[in-house]
Amino acid sequence: MRLSPFLLLFLPFFGFAQPAEQCTAAVISTAVSEGGRPMLWKNRDTGRLSNKVVFVREAPHSYLALVDAEDASGRRAWAGVNDAGFAIMNTASYNLPKKGGDMEDLEGAVMADALRTCRTLADFEAYLNANHGPDLGVNTNFGVVDAEGGAALFETHGRAHVRFNALAAPEKYLVITNFSRSGEAGKGAGYPRFQRATELMKTAAAAGPLSVKSLLGALVRDTSHPLLGGPTVQELKNLPASPKWLHARHTINRWDTACSVILQGKRPGDPASRPVMWIVPGQPVTAPVLPLFVDAEATPEVFWKGSEAPLWVESLRIKNLAHSLKGRELEEYLDLSRLDNREGSGFLPAILQAEQETLAKTESFLRVPRTAEELRLFQKETAERALAVLKAIK
Repeated sequence: MRLSPFLLLFLPFFGFAQPAEQCTAAVISTAVSEGGRPMLWKNRDTGRLSNKVVFVREAPHSYLALVDAEDASGRRAWAGVNDAGFAIMNTASYNLPKKGGDMEDLEGAVMADALRTCRTLADFEAYLNANHGPDLGVNTNFGVVDAEGGAALFETHGRAHVRFNALAAPEKYLVITNFSRSGEAGKGAGYPRFQRATELMKTAAAAGPLSVKSLLGALVRDTSHPLLGGPTVQELKNLPASPKWLHARHTINRWDTACSVILQGKRPGDPASRPVMWIVPGQPVTAPVLPLFVDAEATPEVFWKGSEAPLWVESLRIKNLAHSLKGRELEEYLDLSRLDNREGSGFLPAILQAEQETLAKTESFLRVPRTAEELRLFQKETAERALAVLKAIK
């Protein structure tokens, strides 16, 4: 498997410098997941705050792709799942080797090409082995799951990669930020978030199988600073209504988190099981999670229509209510009291209520086989209800 014409077509456009990515993520094996389905989680921290989710009809595999709003072709994906149940996401790594003259910043193009061509972890590893060299253009941690139940981390630079299977880890999952286990020790970034996510994952896993609901409740929206502390989302209701500022740079829910995605793979051996792409469209405290199905062969218009998707337009508007300080560095401060407070004037409870309703309805909906048309209608109605909830927040 060599770099395909599909990818080579875009190489001239993808060599430019991108804003620094600072993501928090995890690869979760079937041993500790609800229903024995492998999962990926990623909070996407990026300078590209307006995103979209698109369906890309391709061969041999069509796929759902998380993309930058201005780059909606789906040929550069920052997370996604294909019709074979292969899913991938990444975090930037800043302690892997770089060689002068190598291409850079091609992670999104590689992931889109992998979604188009791969069915299994073995396929993806063969893809990497075939393409290592100056044109691969990545310094990253790829998280990958497949329909066979595989779940692995591939720490990858232009010349080599190291694979870590989640099932072989003591915890049966792997937490990831912006350094690589195989990279230069003490270098890279994201160590405070790694510490915080590790603690939260341990607590969540001890309470029972890891699920979409437990990741949302324990990690995705975490607002407690890993070193300085601070209230959790559950404790915000105890705050007074006056401003309570948090420097949301080293938290998991960061000021530059563009979205959160949970990729829930198929249950191995169950042909009726469907992969689900759960997406929080915006900074996690500003929107509810929503389900998308690659088997629906489309995404709702509110996820992609226009120069900016309507869901992100609203979540970014709400973000500005809580990040009300303007100017360099000041924008990183989050007013926690705007999320929730003891007077009940925060906007987060309405978002969480809508989310709980969506989770319950989706669980019920997926108990029986569904046609592509039924999947399209369900995800459309769910997304439009969420958009109405967001528009009602003032």
